[in-house]
Amino acid sequence: MKKKIYKFSLKSYYQPTPANIRKFGDALLGACQFATGYAVISENTTLAIIFIAIGTVGKFLSNFFTEYPNDTNQNTTGQV
Repeated sequence: MKKKIYKFSLKSYYQPTPANIRKFGDALLGACQFATGYAVISENTTLAIIFIAIGTVGKFLSNFFTEYPNDTNQNTTGQV
């Protein structure tokens, strides 16, 4: 059985991002864009800047995750 292990490192930026983490980053960015629009309409610039920062940093950090499969049923005796 393969168990998924997620690793966060600076070297993983150009590696493929796992689908569930990529979806979370995209959803976070979309929600923050919606909230930023609402904050701008209600003339709350401080809140708008906070939402822009959260969405941008969250999406950027999601690129640093990568997935390493780990086989939990490895044969440790060396026999086939």
